[in-house]
Amino acid sequence: MLAYNAYARKANRGGSRRTRSSTVRLAAALGLVGLAVLALGWLGGIDRYKHRLETAASDALGMEVRIRGHVRLGLFPDLHVTVEDGEILDEQGVAVFSAKRGLLGIEPLPLLRRQLRVTRIQLTQPRLSIERDRNGTLNVDRLERNAAELLAALNEASVSLRDGAMGYTDRRAGTGFEAAGLNVAVSRIRVAGGNGPQPWKRLSLQAKLSCAEIRTKELSLTGLKIVVDGKDGVYEIDPVAMRLFGGEMVGSVRADLSASVPVCQIRCALPGFRIEEFFKTLSPTKAVEGAMDFSATLSMRGGTMSEMMRAASGDVSLHGENLTLIGNDLDKKLSRFESSQNFNLVDVGAVFFAGPFGLGVTRGYGFGSLFRASGGSSRIRTVVSTWTVAHGVAQAKDVAMATSENRIALRGGLDFVSGRFADVTVAVIDAKGCATVQQAIRGPFGEPEVEKPHVLRSLAGPVVRLFQKARGLFPAGPCEVFYSGSVAPPR
Repeated sequence: MLAYNAYARKANRGGSRRTRSSTVRLAAALGLVGLAVLALGWLGGIDRYKHRLETAASDALGMEVRIRGHVRLGLFPDLHVTVEDGEILDEQGVAVFSAKRGLLGIEPLPLLRRQLRVTRIQLTQPRLSIERDRNGTLNVDRLERNAAELLAALNEASVSLRDGAMGYTDRRAGTGFEAAGLNVAVSRIRVAGGNGPQPWKRLSLQAKLSCAEIRTKELSLTGLKIVVDGKDGVYEIDPVAMRLFGGEMVGSVRADLSASVPVCQIRCALPGFRIEEFFKTLSPTKAVEGAMDFSATLSMRGGTMSEMMRAASGDVSLHGENLTLIGNDLDKKLSRFESSQNFNLVDVGAVFFAGPFGLGVTRGYGFGSLFRASGGSSRIRTVVSTWTVAHGVAQAKDVAMATSENRIALRGGLDFVSGRFADVTVAVIDAKGCATVQQAIRGPFGEPEVEKPHVLRSLAGPVVRLFQKARGLFPAGPCEVFYSGSVAPPR
């Protein structure tokens, strides 16, 4: 791995003499060792060359390389170098990358010409630790600048990682993740057009990836499996499978990096996930229970994540039946709403945001009253939450739910580009779809401005509604229809 990284600098970034000379020194060191092996038939430890390899690799990468264990050379089944306990350190001497064992396969004949040609890389228990400081600087910036050279160095090679781990921390945003049990097998690597710029636009490969667990502060996904088939910068990632919120997510991604503006298309479905598992990311108190189905189809384009978000378009859907709101009798609270007005409709709207699509919405705002039990429970007959996404803004298309006696609907938008509620209103609606009580929420997802509920029309109880249906008594005046979607009113 270390020799491979050293060779990567030979890919001639800016024609640096230092890069070329350090790579030549590394190739020469391996060449001399290889010639010695070929000439004398000697196998075993070559620790006497360890310092030379460390120096050459450090010069080539621009970061300090240390080999804590042994360095060995072998001839069968091919010429290869094995390094034990190798590390790449940042400026503070902290390990950015480490591996318990690294094997680098080498073609012997190019060594005679002081050229290093990699045939395979095998890493056992690799660990990559990426950190972005409060100024936005990555601790792997120097390695990132060499990405093109590293890819070019792997032309026609294969790469495998076994039992790996990866960590990412963003000190400025306070976010990050940890991945464990990472296994990767990459084959048929080919970079068309030689060592030109942006080789990923011309990269072809086949890869399989599995990860036992990826954990963030909010959630954990397990059993991740990915299959990649890339040809000339166009990558078909199918399937993408993982276990999330007690359900099995399956999806696919098509990424075209060969175009002048990269294009990405995403499809995913998470049927039968448990909504109580989702709400664990907000509170340990169980508030809602039941199974829901989630699906999304999105298209994005742009050279950065910000550009892709701004161009995102597609559809997102959430559906569930026979859910239980635990510890709160929603119908009872609504029947007493006019006299008490102590119930927060916006908190009930959290159910509409459940699932992967809603993580960014629900993570910051507490949705407090949903988790404060007051006795009883509610049966939610149906939840429908369908959104249309355009230019990074999700607009409510059909968002409503029905209990035994009431319907609650939502309209407005979620601006994921700026992370804000875009004039979202949650309302209790009558049989005609008119709002009887409504409450607005706007502003940032994390600290929104929530208005007090406004009573627009009398909340008639079930007995009054029965007379209205049977005898046409108490006719209501005209109103502006708030909701006309698929969720039918209670009978």
